[in-house]
Amino acid sequence: MIRPEFFIEKLRENGIDCFAGVPDSLLKNICAYITDHCDAAHNIIAANEGAAVGLAAGHYLATGQPACVYMQNSGEGNIINPLASLTDQEVYNIPVLLLIGWRGRPGVHDEPQHVKQGKVTTGLLNVMGVNYEVLSKEEDKAEMQIEKATQALANKEVFALVIEKDTFEDYKLQNVEVNDLTMSREEAIQTVAAALGEKDCIVSTTGMISRELFEYRAAMNQGHERDFLTVGSMGHASQIALGIAMAKHDRKVWCFDGDGAAIMHMGSMAIVANKTPKNYVHVVFNNGAHDSVGGQPTVGLKIDLPAVAKAVGYKEVFSVDNKEDLLDCLKALSLVEGPVLLQVCVKKGNRKDLGRPTTTPIQNKEALMNFLEK
Repeated sequence: MIRPEFFIEKLRENGIDCFAGVPDSLLKNICAYITDHCDAAHNIIAANEGAAVGLAAGHYLATGQPACVYMQNSGEGNIINPLASLTDQEVYNIPVLLLIGWRGRPGVHDEPQHVKQGKVTTGLLNVMGVNYEVLSKEEDKAEMQIEKATQALANKEVFALVIEKDTFEDYKLQNVEVNDLTMSREEAIQTVAAALGEKDCIVSTTGMISRELFEYRAAMNQGHERDFLTVGSMGHASQIALGIAMAKHDRKVWCFDGDGAAIMHMGSMAIVANKTPKNYVHVVFNNGAHDSVGGQPTVGLKIDLPAVAKAVGYKEVFSVDNKEDLLDCLKALSLVEGPVLLQVCVKKGNRKDLGRPTTTPIQNKEALMNFLEK
């Protein structure tokens, strides 16, 4: 395995000292090391992966030095446009080093949302004309691959290092941002879910939120037919929920979102507001962290999401940070029309024994569709 400090120092020796991206579980050790050893101007956790490529392009324009963009392979979809129409050699010819965590690699067991992406990870790079190497887990070989990447960057090419599971040695984040909130996300999810009406449905975002909602239903001996667990497609739960709300006016539709997911495609909030769905409640469980991929920080607790929602046209906005106020707010929600944004500020972290959904995505989809037909 590769020591994170070895890898980052080799990049620095080759002129790469600026990083931007979206954290990934396979890259959590390297992301943690970058967070601890780079200042805020040289490590930017971006709203999404495409934005990170834009940041890298700006850094190159200002300094003449390429930057490194890190991501899970699910983020490849977000970078296709800037790779094709910004950095490409036939457009602006801007070099970028991509660091891509390879979830769902063929032959390696992974969650269902990663299977297809794992199969097409290198194929997408080939289609985009991006040369790549699967990073070796041996430092001497990895050093040679970094030198190859550096040569490609010198030729103003985009180059990718694809990262398999267990490539980097363990590294624990030292500069941990801790909020002083007391309510856990799981408790907040249980509280909101318990307040739903019999015909209400939930669209929950990827990561811990869907996992905690699934376990709540199981613990209460309830079915899962009212919940669409968006196990992949980060940032798009609000639009899935909007699609349902606009087609099913007789049902209240709740979007259980995370701060990282909401920020990733924040423009979607403007579309929700513009369509004025009276039956739409957007709940953002905000802990200021990408909790599912190592706890790297977001700007969630540093910005005013309710003010953003109000500015784009949500009818009502609420923000709470304790269970008592949350219960009061849920009562008030029954008296107002949507679209509504409810921000629930919660502490970081989750149970270590938190499980994963035991139903398949197709089973989940079919159960929800049957529920919505009734």
